[in-house]
Amino acid sequence: MKFLFALFSGLLISTTVVAQEVAPDVLIKTVTNDVLDIVRKDKDIQSGNTKKAIDLVEAKVLPNFNFTRMTQLAMARDWRQATPAQQKTLTDEFHTLLVRTYAKALTEYKNQTVHYKPFTLKAGETDVRVRTEIRQSGAGKNIELDYWLEKSPAGWKVYDIEVGGISIVTNYRESFAAEVRNNGIDGLIKSLQAKNKSGEAASVKK
Repeated sequence: MKFLFALFSGLLISTTVVAQEVAPDVLIKTVTNDVLDIVRKDKDIQSGNTKKAIDLVEAKVLPNFNFTRMTQLAMARDWRQATPAQQKTLTDEFHTLLVRTYAKALTEYKNQTVHYKPFTLKAGETDVRVRTEIRQSGAGKNIELDYWLEKSPAGWKVYDIEVGGISIVTNYRESFAAEVRNNGIDGLIKSLQAKNKSGEAASVKK
């Protein structure tokens, strides 16, 4: 589950697609397929070239994820305790942690396929869920994968992903809260910085 959570949460949207006014489900389907096609053809990434995988994630993900909102949701009420400078640092470090996770997952891709479930965008909707299913070869269990997106002036942005009912925001919220209780906001920042320095990739709790 760790691999699928990281891989498909990171490979969604490119700047070329965002520049167009497209529905969120079309956005996810088009670019997920495009990125996975790149990975299938790139032997360096498949053989474990993390730097190349990071470069791909940076190019495809960063302009289109709302990392500030993701960090705010993961922090919950503790977000209000942080100064603007601390909030920026937390967002930067959380973003780095997620990018490392996505990049590591790219090097572990093994030809899973994505099934896109029916989606209808209602008039005036600005916050939606796009449902997909990861289908694995052989006897592997299929995994429900949902994306939460919000519409902003810059286009649709992903702010949460759920795998088997577990969201990336919820996955971090408990550990973030515990760190703040024990060591304060600065303690959480130091913890994230240490993980990023060591190259640690986060995992989903099963």
